[in-house]
Amino acid sequence: MSTELWRLSAVELARLIATREISSVEAAESCLLRTRTVNPRINAVAEVLAASAMAAALEADAALARGERIGPLHGVPVTTKINVDQAGCATTNGVRAYRDAIAQSDSPPVANLRKAGAIIIGRTNTAEFAYRWFTDNALHGRTLNPYDPSRTPGGSSGGAAAAVAVGMGPIAHANDQGGSIRYPAYACGVTGLRPSLGRVPAFNPSLPKERPLGSIQLASVQGPIARHVADLRLALKALSAPDVRDVWWTPAPLNFDTPALGTKVAVCAELPGYRVDPAVTTAVRQAARWLEDAGYVVEETAPPPVRDAADLWLALSMTESRAGMLPTVQEFGGESIKRAFASFYRNAPELDLLGYVDALSRRSTLLRAWLAFLERHPLLLMPVSLQRPFPIDADQHGDAAMRELLDAQAPLIAPAILGLPGLSVPTGMTEGVPIGVQLVAGRYQEPLCLAAGEAIEQRASWNALVDLPA
Repeated sequence: MSTELWRLSAVELARLIATREISSVEAAESCLLRTRTVNPRINAVAEVLAASAMAAALEADAALARGERIGPLHGVPVTTKINVDQAGCATTNGVRAYRDAIAQSDSPPVANLRKAGAIIIGRTNTAEFAYRWFTDNALHGRTLNPYDPSRTPGGSSGGAAAAVAVGMGPIAHANDQGGSIRYPAYACGVTGLRPSLGRVPAFNPSLPKERPLGSIQLASVQGPIARHVADLRLALKALSAPDVRDVWWTPAPLNFDTPALGTKVAVCAELPGYRVDPAVTTAVRQAARWLEDAGYVVEETAPPPVRDAADLWLALSMTESRAGMLPTVQEFGGESIKRAFASFYRNAPELDLLGYVDALSRRSTLLRAWLAFLERHPLLLMPVSLQRPFPIDADQHGDAAMRELLDAQAPLIAPAILGLPGLSVPTGMTEGVPIGVQLVAGRYQEPLCLAAGEAIEQRASWNALVDLPA
């Protein structure tokens, strides 16, 4: 049985381990074997941690035998992303110059996974500097989409999503500043949760100084990717444990028992002023019907202007990057990230000090409008991206191509700059690639997103596991 344990969900594995029907060692061995078998095909895991994983699994079994209290992910194999600190591992962020940047201590998401009993079996690949919607870098190479190698697996957490999709582990840690959880989940046909700002603690002890305020501290969050919504719920419970190192962490209640049926859902299948792939519109409207069948109150209505928030994300991101990240990219980055960054900059306004201060003020104004909208409609059903998963390196073809990408990703980056939670859930296939939808809610309302996502998941009957041969 152990060789097929990689097929099981995290919920199933946690139950079987807790009842001692299987061992943590068996679960880890199965996922490590699956990783050795299929990772050479798609290059999702940049560093396999077989020795430390097996040692942790042995200790997990011993703790269970001693009758110790166990966490929600006890013995469950997971992966972490190579852009967060994990003691004894290099926080490479896909950059050659950081290949020997060995972390001395765990970042909060890694520490929380360990405290929950998870077994970390590997570190997943990312876009260089974690700043593209395409997962490729000169240090670790390109991650392939397990459905279609000519399409992106998403970025920057493309390794995390691809690893989950093919069974290397049921849960992957990831992070999301402008769609880096939700977009890879969409591209690889799995589920991905961007939590609210402050829900999951984050901090990299190795950073020499704090990250910029507007586009990072107020937009970037840590969260999970999984094949099943129920596994996201389990992972969120583990990841959201407190950590005083994150000044934004908020002790907001996490109540999964709040009734969701009857909740009013705003449906936005098309965005005025944007070009939308008909397959995307069809997926949103189908998901709306499924929610209505499940007992939700569905109303087609648009949120506050998405373009205003998306433009704010770009303006703040590029203004702050000019002051900090740009010199680092120019010194240490490869040609692909330099080319992508150049197109980002030429598509963004250059804000002076007064413009930057005004942009931060506008964020509060926009967030207030979105929160008022979400008070009337606690859930918003909308696209993840306005286009199906992009061809690889679509951001390498000049400024006009980058503008098209930015427009397509408006539903991803608008909630991000406002610190709102969002869930990407698959609905099916279109012309050989996965398609899905996004659910957005008010601050700390992840349980609403997860309940509605589960209703869609049950009706879609989507098999998120890619049985990729060796």
